[in-house]
Amino acid sequence: MARAKITKRTVDSIDATDGKRVYVFDTDLSGFGLMVTPNGSKSYFAEYRHGSGRGAPTRRVTIGTVSKLTPDEARNLAKQTIADATKGQDPASRKREQRESLSVRALAETFMKKHVNAKRKANTSALYQHVIDTIIVPHIGTKRATTVTKGEIARMHLDLSERPFLANRALAVVGSMYSWAGKHGFVEEGFNPVVRVEKYAERKRERFLTTAELEKLGATLREGETTGIPWQIDTTKPTAKHAPREENRRITLGPHVAAAFRLLLLTGARLREILHLEWAHVDLERGILLLPDSKTGKKTIVLNGPAMLLLSELPRIGKYVIASESAGQKEEKPRADLKRPWAAVSKRAGLDGVRIHDLRHTHASFGIGASFGLPIIGKLLGHTQMRTTERYAHLQTDPLRRASNAIGNALATAMGEKASEDNILEINAVKRKAQ
Repeated sequence: MARAKITKRTVDSIDATDGKRVYVFDTDLSGFGLMVTPNGSKSYFAEYRHGSGRGAPTRRVTIGTVSKLTPDEARNLAKQTIADATKGQDPASRKREQRESLSVRALAETFMKKHVNAKRKANTSALYQHVIDTIIVPHIGTKRATTVTKGEIARMHLDLSERPFLANRALAVVGSMYSWAGKHGFVEEGFNPVVRVEKYAERKRERFLTTAELEKLGATLREGETTGIPWQIDTTKPTAKHAPREENRRITLGPHVAAAFRLLLLTGARLREILHLEWAHVDLERGILLLPDSKTGKKTIVLNGPAMLLLSELPRIGKYVIASESAGQKEEKPRADLKRPWAAVSKRAGLDGVRIHDLRHTHASFGIGASFGLPIIGKLLGHTQMRTTERYAHLQTDPLRRASNAIGNALATAMGEKASEDNILEINAVKRKAQ
């Protein structure tokens, strides 16, 4: 059991050895110490006797992690804890009771407030909150956080078997929440009911629009900007009699909504990158978009000619390129989504099952088809990892086609048969039959 004055230098220099926990007691305050676990995590603790006399049991309570507290802050908290124990209180039991009475719902609220909302991007926070509200709380929200079992998590996961992506996101959120809770004393460190619950296999969707589908999409966007997209009503519903006349049942796309769809396709940008794009981020002189923040951090998007022309002609209303209903107001906010207009456009164009994100995939597929190569496409899309771009590798057919043509032509020549640049062989037997 080591003793030393606990300072930042001490904290940085102490590591676990031989897979065992290491305890270092402070020389300035009796009962204050530092613990290092075998996995390298470090936390401060306070140790005291509960009761009087040498036979009184020794209790230990965690003060906090070294990433959250300085040695002096931890020492002051330990001093208060030890003082409470001297007055007859039992801080460890009080903390344990508070921990055991904490519900999953309350833990989730604290987790969101103290960690996710404070440290994660808005989109991530929204996803976590959605998973908590619609999956975690309905399934285990009333359970005490310390009593949730692996079996209960597995059953929650099984209930979502038809939605594997969402089921796996729920596991990820619960796992993250319990890891954070363990580090901050809400549950015992290391307790996580998600451990060894097997995830579902996920197949990434790869939907690319064909040339014919792109033609239909363009025609639908132009129709929406001019005469409007016709929509049908359910005549069996009681409200059908109040619907507008058939000639008036049309959805008109504003210039900014139509521009959003075109920009998503022309730039390969993500939805939020376009909806949150400000005019201040647009540099038409150099032909780039300078995004201060994105899913992968600071990002530059290179604009092509059609995208630059579109932006140069788009009306500037407010600070956002894709103007929302609050454009020009003091508390201006970006447009939230494009779900309703995309539903109308995709239905009219016959693009069943095509998501807005598939416009980004289509941008990548055309780049790969033009033989620009994965590294170039990865840079255009803003990928930070090459393996992310490799999902498009199967579209790189040109080098394979050239190799196949060369082999096929060589074999055909060796056989005395005719070969063509397209590797279409006219077999002599077929010729004879035709004669």
